[in-house]
Amino acid sequence: MGYILGLSFDFHDSAAALVKDGVVVAAGIEERFSRIKHDASFPRKAIEFCFQTAGVSPADIEAVAYYEVPMLKFDRILWSYENAGQRNPDYLDRTVASWLRYRKFEIRDRIFEELGIAKEKISYVGHHISHMSAAFFCSGFDAATIVTMDGVGEYETTSWGVGNGTKIQKLGSADLPNSIGLFYSALTAFLGFEVNEGEYKVMGMAAFGEPTYYDILRPMFRLEEGGGFLIDTNYFEFLTPKDIPYTDALVDVLGQPRDPKQHFATLEEDLPTGITGQEADAILAASKRYADIAASVQKVTEDVIFHVVDSAVRATGIKEVCLAGGVALNSLANGRLIRERGYSLYIHPAAGDSGSAVGAALWRACQGVGKRRSAPLTSPYLGTRCPRDEEIDQAISDSGFQLHGTFAPDQLPFEVARLLTEGNVIGWFQGNAEWGPRALGNRSILADPTRADMKKIVNERIKFREPFRPFAPAVMIEEVYKYFECPELRDGTSPEYFMLAVHRVLPAFRAVLPAITHADGTARLQVVDATSNPIFYSLLKAFKALRGVGVLMNTSYNLKGEPIVDTPADALRTFSYSGLDYVVLSNRIVSKDFAL
Repeated sequence: MGYILGLSFDFHDSAAALVKDGVVVAAGIEERFSRIKHDASFPRKAIEFCFQTAGVSPADIEAVAYYEVPMLKFDRILWSYENAGQRNPDYLDRTVASWLRYRKFEIRDRIFEELGIAKEKISYVGHHISHMSAAFFCSGFDAATIVTMDGVGEYETTSWGVGNGTKIQKLGSADLPNSIGLFYSALTAFLGFEVNEGEYKVMGMAAFGEPTYYDILRPMFRLEEGGGFLIDTNYFEFLTPKDIPYTDALVDVLGQPRDPKQHFATLEEDLPTGITGQEADAILAASKRYADIAASVQKVTEDVIFHVVDSAVRATGIKEVCLAGGVALNSLANGRLIRERGYSLYIHPAAGDSGSAVGAALWRACQGVGKRRSAPLTSPYLGTRCPRDEEIDQAISDSGFQLHGTFAPDQLPFEVARLLTEGNVIGWFQGNAEWGPRALGNRSILADPTRADMKKIVNERIKFREPFRPFAPAVMIEEVYKYFECPELRDGTSPEYFMLAVHRVLPAFRAVLPAITHADGTARLQVVDATSNPIFYSLLKAFKALRGVGVLMNTSYNLKGEPIVDTPADALRTFSYSGLDYVVLSNRIVSKDFAL
């Protein structure tokens, strides 16, 4: 089979992916091009990027696969309304109006109008099958247990099955309103964060608390034989949500939800300047309560994840496990599944709905005549290329910033390492953009992890975000076992290559690496070798030569509320708005000084 275009759009994180003979040729998330965070619109620019990368046009596309079944999804919306009573009487009117306004009933028509691809070439793939396919067909496993957990697809919120060769067999599922993803999102909203954006913050907040609310939250789930579960819907509004996805009953047992504007600080040094006395005591006490709730939410979530995955493994007898769906981005749970259960995990680097563009295309590739199994996806660098030197030079000239210097490939890592050891925070822009939500050394902000002040500096001066948020370490593969309690790695496909598992920092090195050691002594690490990212590996090696540790503090190159940068112009614009000291664009280093 020739080129297959996979698409996901109309909910959040719209994306496009192009597959040829079982190989992912290109994949892009629309927000990176449009600069609209979580852009849900038709992914025109992502499609254009995929076509340009492969040198193809719509006439070359043999099939298009869309990541869910629209009418089945709408059927669930009708079912939800009918079963929700009168809790939100205008829900159906609002939803139907939205579907009509945005033509969500007419997916094939819209694709045909945009691309001119015949409607008979366009097929729908079930939401959870798209997730499962993205994970299994990219894993490199010949056979695997597959578990998908998210908010909701058409009806399903959780599904499990087995993959073998080009086949995926679904073995069981849980349906709405029983959703671990929506449970986590509801508590994300309760804790004052944005749903589909703030779940990472809950994971970060959990490290500052104790699970003292576990005995309140855990009975809200009833685990069933075989992997299913039921959730107590008295506390949640998942069928016809309007403003908040939880009810007054949850407030009755947990207390008042957190105001998003409320300061969070569990230590006096994290309090805003000038706050002292009773006001400081009140903030610290409230923060501790919310941290305890977050820790309890995380513990309950891990219980349910373990129940589903353990049950699925018992059913299949296979300990190679592929995880998919937004819940698979819960790196705390992933680390425990690896360490405590001994599962060999694969998690697609874009585990959420954007990754389903790849999954839908691979599912279509594995059906019918000419079916072909995908090669393992060992590189997440599927996005926009770093442009030619002349384009970079033009962007620098347009920005008005001064060129610090242009360096040969063997000189650049040492110059950047030197700047890092002097305490500078650097924007790092190289090669192809990453596929998925993690910056993995091509669109990254980098700093010295041995400096205790770097976490505060980057959170407050660079990223403009909450001071409790942790940062990830990027570590040379030769150094990983020196600093971290990391299980054995598979070549190129382990979650640790994609920053998708949290492990403990060895106690002897927590004081050595304070900027990447979280409050609970853990870190969400990224392993780097000379094959996975040669230039980033060279920088780590140069930093080790100067500082003595082959580790860098790594976070995504963006400001709070913005997508990760995609072009040199994006990188320089972010540079101008933030406290970054330098930005590296290919082999050019730009300083904060202005050109004369």
